[in-house]
Amino acid sequence: MLTVLSFLLAIAILITVHEWGHYRAAVACGVPVLRFSIGLGRPLWSWRNRRGTEFVIGALPLGGYVRMLDEREGSVPPDQRHLAFNAQPLRRRAFIVAAGPAANLVLAAVLYAFVAWWGTPQPQPVLATPAADTLAARAGVRGGEWVLTAASGNAQPRPVRSFDELRWHISRAVLAGQDLRLELADGPQGPAQRAVELPLSALDARELEAATFERIGIVAPWSAPVLGDIVPDGAAAAAGLQPGDHVLAVDGEAIADAQTLRARIRAAVDAEGRARAQRWLIERGAERLELIVTPRAQRHDGAWVGRVGAVIGGAPAMTVVVSGPLQALGEGVARTAEVAGMTLTMLGRMVTGEASLRNLSGPLTIADYAGKSASLGPMAFLTFLALVSVSLGVLNLLPLPVLDGGHLMYYLWEAVVGRPLSEVWMDRLQRGGVALLVVLMSLALFNDLVRLMG
Repeated sequence: MLTVLSFLLAIAILITVHEWGHYRAAVACGVPVLRFSIGLGRPLWSWRNRRGTEFVIGALPLGGYVRMLDEREGSVPPDQRHLAFNAQPLRRRAFIVAAGPAANLVLAAVLYAFVAWWGTPQPQPVLATPAADTLAARAGVRGGEWVLTAASGNAQPRPVRSFDELRWHISRAVLAGQDLRLELADGPQGPAQRAVELPLSALDARELEAATFERIGIVAPWSAPVLGDIVPDGAAAAAGLQPGDHVLAVDGEAIADAQTLRARIRAAVDAEGRARAQRWLIERGAERLELIVTPRAQRHDGAWVGRVGAVIGGAPAMTVVVSGPLQALGEGVARTAEVAGMTLTMLGRMVTGEASLRNLSGPLTIADYAGKSASLGPMAFLTFLALVSVSLGVLNLLPLPVLDGGHLMYYLWEAVVGRPLSEVWMDRLQRGGVALLVVLMSLALFNDLVRLMG
């Protein structure tokens, strides 16, 4: 129920803001708006304002539209033809069409700014021990270091206030194909003890996924090697392990943190899926125990890995990241621009075949993340809403027929050649655009089903 309600609320907000942008731009240009609809299909509720605009809530919540006075969509009284949308100068038509996606981008910036100003608890930027042969390990990361700043390409170093911000820097650098420089210290107050450079440009990553961060060696923030919930019929339960057990050593080698313990568990299974027993030294309360644990083999990304059926790692140390009003506004605008740029980069890579089409997500994935973010609290839900709002704004600006960007493409043609596109070609492009959109939506829905079914 939370997932459904969160999804419907998110869709309602995003569609309303998008259509409100078209509506306000049309009103500002003097174009009469006949109907403002949130949702499609049979009207469930409607009312009219003093301008004569009918506001409608449709039965199908996945969509909306603004219907303006337009000679192409119905008869227009002779005394109002100069007010019709199709009779407006090119710059006004372009402004009205672009106002919808622009409203989504503005909403995203406001939401990001509000979250930054309100403040959110995030894991401290403390690095866990990287697995051997990862980029972080080869760069000299030992584990336990505090990340002070990060910089990619020729950019100036920027302060890193949380592990979430560190992952954001890594994501941007990976998608841009740039190396990332980190300044490390033994504590949050510095000074910087040394700098390391992660050669992320060598990844040649086709997409950003969990395996990418595993190859880099920075997966999660530092946390103690403590066991959490244990699956009743798992290997940990069979060995006698209990929640709260602190793992001190495995096969005589000290365990520095939870990530080291995860790596040792995974490595307990060979390439053929054969698991070997491990000798765990644990601390339980005031006593120390030695237990024999035999991880069980499971397939992961085409390879066999060990699993014990327990949550590995205690809660990481947290910090509250808060910005002042002006700083938060700047961060909101910057984050919106960065997300929009990353979205365009990923779309471009999918078009050229450099990234998998599996990155496309549809309504089921959006609904799933809407519910998960809502369960984490209002700030997480607002951040999710901002992300989807950016995506909606960027996608609508793509030069595809039936989208706002397609109409802007027609207007660009009109500005260059001095006359509008012929109705014949307009009809052909619209049909092609609808067909392409159906294919993309079908692919996105297929990806959703694959993800949800594991």
